Amino acid sequence: MSTTAPVSLVTGANRGIGRETARQLAALGHTVLLCARRPQDAERAVADLAPAVPGTLLPRRLDVTDADGVRALARGVEEEFGHLDVLVNNAAIDYDTAQRAVSVDLDQVRHTLETNLFGAWRTAQAFLPLLRRSAHPRLVNVSSESGSLEHMTGGAPAYGISKAALNALTRKLADELRAERILVNAVCPGWIATDMGGPGGEPVEKGAASVVWAATLPDSGPTGGFFRHGEALAW
Repeated sequence: MSTTAPVSLVTGANRGIGRETARQLAALGHTVLLCARRPQDAERAVADLAPAVPGTLLPRRLDVTDADGVRALARGVEEEFGHLDVLVNNAAIDYDTAQRAVSVDLDQVRHTLETNLFGAWRTAQAFLPLLRRSAHPRLVNVSSESGSLEHMTGGAPAYGISKAALNALTRKLADELRAERILVNAVCPGWIATDMGGPGGEPVEKGAASVVWAATLPDSGPTGGFFRHGEALAW
């Protein structure tokens, strides 16, 4: 597919912040690859969203824990578009608020890290060659203030530690890619009323807007930062 529109890919985009991020990017005219672990979930989300946005939404299957699947999708994007402008690593699991670090099952922690850290890491590595072909490449890691070392407390050990590690990865990638003009930032959407966040949070539109802000930064924008609503957060 030949397109002059920016090409964006959002992982874990069949619901919540990922879905709304995909919608907002498409509303800006992007061609958005809306990814989900189950193809029918991606297709359902696209069917619901596509009629109301000017951009193009395309469903894609992506399980970020499946290395072969990640590489296969990267090859598919290369064949279809030749490049990628925006990668949003949104897929995440296991907001384990009932657990404690002193007693949590470490197999559960490993399982969480496989998606929240290694999933984002392998996806970034797989798509970096395509981001390097973009005139304005952006990589956004959807994180959480649960991963802020300055404000970290007990509870939610698997989730919080996975997000702290994702923040560290953000810093590493940003520094290594700075000379290539690839802006890499972490974003905490805040407490958002989603299936994971639960009731009582802010509207999902507001949380996704923070992600879209980082995905559409100007070339003079920051890299290697941690943000919410465009404002810097403590690491």
